[in-house]
Amino acid sequence: MNKAEAKEILAQELFRLQEKSFEDLQKFINSPEVIELAGASGVSYQIEIQAFWDNPRESFGDLRIIASIDDGRFLSALLPLSSDFIMSSDGKVK
Repeated sequence: MNKAEAKEILAQELFRLQEKSFEDLQKFINSPEVIELAGASGVSYQIEIQAFWDNPRESFGDLRIIASIDDGRFLSALLPLSSDFIMSSDGKVK
């Protein structure tokens, strides 16, 4: 996997997700989403998007959004690149 290309794609996807509303991001709590995007090199990447309550003891409050990317090959699928952000209920990214 071209890590530089994958990091750039992942950063763009996280930026896109930060533009969504808190309510829209809550949909990822019980329903992770997998999307496929092509890099400039032509390689196809899979991105998995998940959401969790930042405090696992509470089902309200801040959301932690985690996105992971891999190119479908064995090693990258075992160890995908991941990044995250936290959004408060008022829509502010922390």
